[in-house]
Amino acid sequence: LRTGPYKGQAVFVDGPEYESLGALASNLAIYDPHDVLELNFYCDTYGIDTISVGDSIAFAMECYELGILNKEITGGLELTWSNADVALELLHQMARGEGFGVVVGQGARAMKQLFAEKYGADPRLMQDIAMEVKGMEISEYMSKESLAQQGGYALASKGAQHDEAWLTFMELVHKQIPTFEAKAEALHYFPMWRTWFSLHGLCKLPWNDIIPESNKTAKEPGKVPEHVENYTWLYEGVTGEPITIDEIILASERVYNLQRLFNLRLGFGTRRWDYPPYRLMGPATVAEYESRAERYDGQLKDVVGYDPAGKTTGEKMAALRDYKEKQYDLLVDAVYARRGWSANGIPTLETVRRLGIDFPDVVALIAKNS
Repeated sequence: LRTGPYKGQAVFVDGPEYESLGALASNLAIYDPHDVLELNFYCDTYGIDTISVGDSIAFAMECYELGILNKEITGGLELTWSNADVALELLHQMARGEGFGVVVGQGARAMKQLFAEKYGADPRLMQDIAMEVKGMEISEYMSKESLAQQGGYALASKGAQHDEAWLTFMELVHKQIPTFEAKAEALHYFPMWRTWFSLHGLCKLPWNDIIPESNKTAKEPGKVPEHVENYTWLYEGVTGEPITIDEIILASERVYNLQRLFNLRLGFGTRRWDYPPYRLMGPATVAEYESRAERYDGQLKDVVGYDPAGKTTGEKMAALRDYKEKQYDLLVDAVYARRGWSANGIPTLETVRRLGIDFPDVVALIAKNS
């Protein structure tokens, strides 16, 4: 290692795995493997999440590039892309609770508010490019072309991670969820099914990382139905109580809806918190659009029905954004309806009664926010 408290020592690094590579290498334009390994090692040593720190440093670097930050604000640090020395110094500062690392260590949501209020950044731009939802930084998957995965990230209870629903392959590769209704069903079923794993301390990987031969002819191959059934047997073998797949989903629904209501009680848990940064949907800057202009122009012409010929980049970006945001709103409407929630994303009285969680304080909370 060349920095930090273990400078000069040879150490063992467990990884880096996919998310850490995306967050600490690609996001920061750091491509020296030794630097990436050192960042990974110190994240592990300090107990700092690699996704959150990579996304947060990248956001700070972009704000530096845009002129929102400068060396006076950062304590002399040049937050330029590929600057591994600065990325490592920020990481050490976070661990020590010193310098500009304290600011970056608060995460993207805190930074975008601070930069708008204190340094004059455009709040809308901050919302567009800070890669977080509900205060959680987003894991390293590109979802611009997957409407379902945009919902998987932004509708998740605890913020933008793919633990509840990873739908990119189902939508884009296997073409299994083409309609809003199909996407909504996936964004209902998979969060409930995956919640059940967490409730019982079970690993998800035997369910969907090993695909049985029967999946080739399964009616709903995305669910891996043979393995879903296996978990009902496992539950009965351990507890002595038989359980059906519908009962599994019902048990998770109770918990999931209580989580939503808990968020609501804390001032969140409504529709406004279920929107991703626009960069998750489409090109948030002129440079992003123009780097893939042929693709985006083709989408405008073939999908949106908008002729891009003779239009400025700004006009084309506005047209594409209007389309993508309307598509996302339609998805949210469909998901809320499937989950038994109001148009504002609140579980309805009918839903909590069906689930048997219509406790007096729950009913009062729903009434208060209706």
